[in-house]
Formats: sequence, C-alpha cells, structure tokens
Amino acid sequence: MYAIVEIGGHQYKVAENDVLFVDKQNSGDDTLTFDKVLLVKDDNGNVNIGKPVVEGAEITAKLLDTVKADKVLVFKKKRRKGYQKLNGHRQVMSQIQIETITASGATAKKKEAAPKEDSSSKSEEAASVDLSSKTVAELKDMAKEQGLTGYSSMKKAELIEALS
Repeated sequence: MYAIVEIGGHQYKVAENDVLFVDKQNSGDDTLTFDKVLLVKDDNGNVNIGKPVVEGAEITAKLLDTVKADKVLVFKKKRRKGYQKLNGHRQVMSQIQIETITASGATAKKKEAAPKEDSSSKSEEAASVDLSSKTVAELKDMAKEQGLTGYSSMKKAELIEALS
C-alpha cells in the first residue's frame, strides 16, 4: 500500500515504515497527521484518486529528528571589478517515519457540522439573487418605489444592498 501526500507544499510517495526528510514540522508531540492525501493505492490494486484530496484518508507519522540539510553555496562575482560574495544556507529538515496509511474512515477533526441557517436568511439570499439578475434601471425604479433617497448615484451593488 502506498500513497501520495502533500507535506509542506511538496508531494511525496510514501509507504508504511518509510523514512523521509521533509521541511521542518512544528508539532508539540512526536506524532504527526497529514490529511492532504492525493492518491491511495491499496494492496488489492485499487487506486483511489482525490479531487483534489481523498476524503477520509489520513497518514500518521512519527517525528524522529530535526536536522539541517546540506549547505547550499551562493557565489556572486563580477569579473574585472574585484567583487565577489559567498553566502551559504542550510535548510532545517524534519526526519519522519510513516506509521500508518488510512484509506478511509478517518475521523475528520477539522470538519465540524455547518451551522444551521434559519429560513429568513435563506429568503434574503433568494431575494438578493433575484435582485442581482435585474438591471440597474430596474433597481433604481424599485428604490424610487420604496422611497429611498440618493439612489441615482448608487452603483448596482449598493442598490442591491440598500434594497435587501
């Protein structure tokens, strides 16, 4: 079983017990979970491709160590001018070990039930949709009928807001 997961903006092909180096992961404990799973292939050969991520898929990993990568040298030089500059940089990396790949049935911690809307807010949204389909001249006529002042200099969005 393997999966393709996005960690820190990079995509990695991982399997269980793989050890890899990723950008530094800030975590309070040694267990990490990644829910941006793009593809999962199980042992039976079934491939599950996400749109953009696989729903319910989750990868847990253990943080082994935090190390620095190899030094990258940046050398600048302008010939015949006596100018040369050398800079170096070492990226901080985390060494992780993949523990489990869960294809589905993982509990979604971040997803909570959406707050229920009352019927009055739905009717207001329906009214605003109806107003957005009208022309500016029609909206100005409606504003004139309702007795609004200053409607002649309003833009369409302002008219819709004033009428709703």
